[in-house]
Formats: sequence, structure tokens, C-alpha cells
Amino acid sequence: MGIGRTAAPQEGARYWRSVGLDIAVVEAAPRMSLGDGRSDPATAVSVLSDQSPGRGPRLGAYDPGDYHFVGLLGTGGGSPRCGGSGGPAGPAAPKTLLRPGDILFYDAELPHLLEMPAGARLKIFLLPRQLLGVGKHDLHRVTAAPVRSASLLGSLVSPFLSELAEMVTSAAPAVGETVARNALDLLATLVMEQHAPPPAGMADARRAMLLKIQRFITHRLSDPDLSPEAIARAHHISVRYLHKLFRDEGTTVGRWIRGRRLEECQRELVLARGRQTIAGVARRWGFISPTHFSRVFRATYGMSPSEWQGAAS
Repeated sequence: MGIGRTAAPQEGARYWRSVGLDIAVVEAAPRMSLGDGRSDPATAVSVLSDQSPGRGPRLGAYDPGDYHFVGLLGTGGGSPRCGGSGGPAGPAAPKTLLRPGDILFYDAELPHLLEMPAGARLKIFLLPRQLLGVGKHDLHRVTAAPVRSASLLGSLVSPFLSELAEMVTSAAPAVGETVARNALDLLATLVMEQHAPPPAGMADARRAMLLKIQRFITHRLSDPDLSPEAIARAHHISVRYLHKLFRDEGTTVGRWIRGRRLEECQRELVLARGRQTIAGVARRWGFISPTHFSRVFRATYGMSPSEWQGAAS
């Protein structure tokens, strides 16, 4: 993932790669380039000289500490902005100021100019955007601003990511894979919770109810008996009102459940490759019929589940 300014991995850095997730722990240099789409944790960043102009959105920090970067691959370079800066930028481009513990999602197929102080460490998580359920049209929303470590969600997630990066780069492979799967689940939850688009024109109470229902569904995707009736009953609302909440979002209850199940299957097909059958993955996420699962997977993603596994390997 760098722009090739260094021919070898940075001295003192540590790297880990498995289950669709790459992790790098790197001591910061004063000026670095972050991201150009190469899926390799050993090239997560490139050191720039003082004379190098650098390219792309500008990110900077003043205080030592750990900074977390989540690079999304498979974007086609389609996110023209990151952290509030647009496109390839010159020296006068606005800079997004980061604080220790912040979590920044960024388009890993665009270069970013990074200015860091002595004593800062970068903990970089590199993965395909599909594993987090991020569509191309969602990129700008997800990468628009950092998740601040002082926020409620950031204060919970940031310490875990920091410790995970330290542990996984020195842990036994089996332990590393288990912990990395937890990281993927956590990052997917962070995207869903932190960057969910606000429902336009919806009263606060209705918006809160919709988000509560969506969380309820997400935690029960593996239940093949999950139904509008069961969801409405659990939330003490009518089935008719439940359908209206989702209809106001331009979707249906069934379509939203199917979409979330497909996202989880898409992610797990990569993580469980060689350890679980496609039919087993489908059953795990609530698809009873393998034939039906294959049909809706192809209709959604333009390829079969086995073709997706091959393309992601």
C-alpha cells in the first residue's frame, strides 16, 4: 500500500497477514505517504523526504501516541475525499488533525500525506471494503471524518484495536486468526454504528426505533426463523408499523435482512475458505437452501459464492 518511496519495509515495523486482514505497526516518521492500493502490510506507509511534495489529502498530528488507520481496498480510487480534503491536493490543502487513539477510515487506493510527531505509532488495518459491508457509494460517508477516541464508541473500540495490533503481530497463528476475526466484527460494527446515514425527515423517536430494530436484526441474522412478526413482537409495535419504518428508507424488512445476511456471508466466505463449505456458511447466516443462497448471491454481486472466494484469494 505505499507509493514506493522506500524499497524495503520500514525498520522496526511489525506486520501480520491472514483471514483477509493485514495489520502493520509502524513507528512514525515526520512525513509519510499512506496508501496507493497495494495489499501488502509491508508497504503500508512510505517515508517521504522534506523536499518531496507528497500527494493527496493531508493528515497530521502533534502529540505522541497510537493512531489507528483502517484502509479500505477495492475502491477503484473512487473516494475523492478523506478527512474533509478533496482529491489530489497541493501544499495549501486543508489538514485533518488527528489525536492519539483516533480511528480513521481511508481509501487505501488514494495516496495521503501524513505528518506525524516523534513518538507516534501507526496501527494500520488493511482490508477489502466488502468485508465491512461498505459499498462504493458509501465511501465518502465512511471516510469523511475520524472516529474520535473521546467519543463513546471510540473510547470503547480504540483501546481494543491498539492492544489487538500489538498482540496479533507477535501471537501464534491460530491465536492471531481468532483475534483478527474479532477485529473484523468490531470494525464492521463501528462502520454500521458510527457512519449510518441519518434517515431524512424522520422524527427522533422513529429514527431511534429503526436503529434499535436494525441492531436487533444484526444480532440475530443466523436465526432462519427471524421474521417481521417476531421483530415487531420483540419491539412491541405492529407489523404494519415495522414495514412502514423500512418503507420510509426505500427498502423492505425482508430485503434489509437478506442484504445483511449476504454481507456476512460474503465476508465469511473469505475468512472460512478451506475450513467451511459454502453451504455451511449460508446456513450459519440464516439461508436454509444452498440453491436459493447461490441464486441471490449471484443476483446481488454478479458472481457465484465460489467465484467470489476465488476472486478474493
